[in-house]
Amino acid sequence: MSDITIPTIALTVQPGDRVFDAESGLTLLEALRRAGVLTHACDGGAGCTDACHVFVTEGRKSLSKTTREENERLDAIVGVGAKSRLACRAVLGDQPVTVEIPSFA
Repeated sequence: MSDITIPTIALTVQPGDRVFDAESGLTLLEALRRAGVLTHACDGGAGCTDACHVFVTEGRKSLSKTTREENERLDAIVGVGAKSRLACRAVLGDQPVTVEIPSFA
């Protein structure tokens, strides 16, 4: 039997102030899927355009850095801002994160 515990963080989803435990090291997309928040059929490979676009309103520095590929994808999406991330590309760190799911998602 293993005593390995996977660290979790608080993942808050807006609108609604819903709070979930999410495993550090997961992509934001996978954490949101496990919480039942995002249910689209994306494969998580940044191949779609806007299906996993979210706004990270708190805890941005706890996520993995934005890559060139992610920035290029975000440039093609209408309605992005300084807090925009693709959930399939943002990996959760060790600090709480708050995201807003756009109403047009």
